[in-house]
Amino acid sequence: MDEKLSKVDPKLLDLLVCPLTKGRLSFNRETNELVSRSAQLAYPIRDGIPIMLVSEARRLED
Repeated sequence: MDEKLSKVDPKLLDLLVCPLTKGRLSFNRETNELVSRSAQLAYPIRDGIPIMLVSEARRLED
């Protein structure tokens, strides 16, 4: 993973929701992703930009 981890502005995190469920997201610093527990998806952050497309999301493993 890139050494420069993205920082997510908490204000931005409050505004963003999962495009599938419209539920809250949490930031996973370890994987540099926005996580939707309700959808069981993790949305990548590339070059500081959250990629909020279900087709780009990674399915979470239980």
